[in-house]
Amino acid sequence: MLRVLQSRVFGSTKTGARMYSNLASATGRIEDQASVVQENNGLPFEDIPGPPRVPLWGNLLQYKLRVYDWRQYHKVLCQLHTKYGPIVREDLGPYNTVIHLFDPDDARAVYATEGRSPIIKPLQETVKLYRQKKDKSPGLGNTNGEEWYRLRSAVRHLMLQPREVSQYLPEVDDATNQFVSRIKSSLDSHGEVATLNEEVAKWSQESAGRICFGKSLGCFSRGPEERELDNIIHTNREMFRLSAVLKFSLPIYKLFPTPLWQKVAKLEDILVDYSERHVDKTVDEINELIKKGEPIPDRYSFMSHLIASKDLSRKDITILTLSLFLDGLSTTVPMLLFNLYNLALHPEAQEKLFSEVRHVLPDPETPITSKILGHLPYLKAFVKESFRTLPNGTDISRILEKDLVLSGYKIPAGTHVNLNMLVNFKSEKYFPDPDKFLPERWLRGDESQSVHPFVLTPFGHGTRTCAGRRFAEQDLYVFLTRIVRTFKVSYPHGAALDTVYDTLVFPKGPVRARFELRKS
Repeated sequence: MLRVLQSRVFGSTKTGARMYSNLASATGRIEDQASVVQENNGLPFEDIPGPPRVPLWGNLLQYKLRVYDWRQYHKVLCQLHTKYGPIVREDLGPYNTVIHLFDPDDARAVYATEGRSPIIKPLQETVKLYRQKKDKSPGLGNTNGEEWYRLRSAVRHLMLQPREVSQYLPEVDDATNQFVSRIKSSLDSHGEVATLNEEVAKWSQESAGRICFGKSLGCFSRGPEERELDNIIHTNREMFRLSAVLKFSLPIYKLFPTPLWQKVAKLEDILVDYSERHVDKTVDEINELIKKGEPIPDRYSFMSHLIASKDLSRKDITILTLSLFLDGLSTTVPMLLFNLYNLALHPEAQEKLFSEVRHVLPDPETPITSKILGHLPYLKAFVKESFRTLPNGTDISRILEKDLVLSGYKIPAGTHVNLNMLVNFKSEKYFPDPDKFLPERWLRGDESQSVHPFVLTPFGHGTRTCAGRRFAEQDLYVFLTRIVRTFKVSYPHGAALDTVYDTLVFPKGPVRARFELRKS
């Protein structure tokens, strides 16, 4: 066949012969690759495309030389996807190969092979190292295997059952009402709150403190308690930033304490000391009640459940409580800010949401119940659309437990893969009119808007779903219900919101929104 092509298409000239030779060579390579696929059921791992790597550094040097901007890592992933396709290899330093998977069908395949204890890489290796050095429990996010299964089993009923989580709804609602009052008293002449980011963070700590420690932490007291919380909020944010710096650096800090590692450790000391102080005080109060034979008030429900578990040590209880108390600062808070931004930017969607909320909450003074939240489908669709347009996370991590063929390449067991679905959130392939903010695409009954089930899973999937998911969703729904029922939110003139990568994705700078009290 090739000989016929040579004579009819390329002719008998030297140029034609050379063109024929090139085609024959390329055809040979294609046939060789096809043979490899047929024999091994996948192309070789070494052939996975990706940016060029250099010894020792891998791809880290490209971040150091600003070829890629690590503080815009969420956008770098989109660039890699565009340039190299649905599967990309990166080596972030020695012995740190990660395979980026961008196809939701690959995500489905990874989840389908998981056992009862999926293996992950920790979000912050700095936190895992810190806890090891301080002889503390690593916590759910930093363990695998039987140790993870033990911790997960001990808290599964407490944290993942909607009925159990809903018992804390009154405390969340009360903290949210405090936040609403705080916003009313903090509005400037333009209807804005200069410290909106910080106020939302304080609300998160007030709500979490009531659940974890059974009491208000005075987050809106304008006194010493609030000033201490200001420091905790700033410390947590800086710790996430520095952890990202270390992620894109040679891991020398794992061998000896570099100056940057020492800064991270000092920040962790502040966060852990604050949390441990409250944990110890709460445990002592509960034990004192037990000694006296007195009933334990419902406000201690979360901590008393942990104490009652025979499978949890004091170290476990401290770290699990610390995680629930602090994790919202880096997850729920930025997502609430993104939702506020979308409320302000999309008045039509906001009015639809207000109409739904007013229907189930005609009296704004009515306490929010789980039954009320169950009748707010547009609210939940609004939150999902905010996850799509402004995601907080960049990946879901897994260590493969079995050999898999993903996007045509054979990936051996033990490989670290990241499911980076965010690159698809603005793709017409998965979302018609991707640049439009359309909560309707998530409502049932519209088959034209059906979404691939594995393209948007912000809390993960399967047995390793985020343990705090139910609490986070409840927080988001209560907060937005109260805000929409009380205020009309609009966007002031100025630059659009930008985002920055600091281990997770955060608003870059203050989020602006104008609040106007509703009359009904």
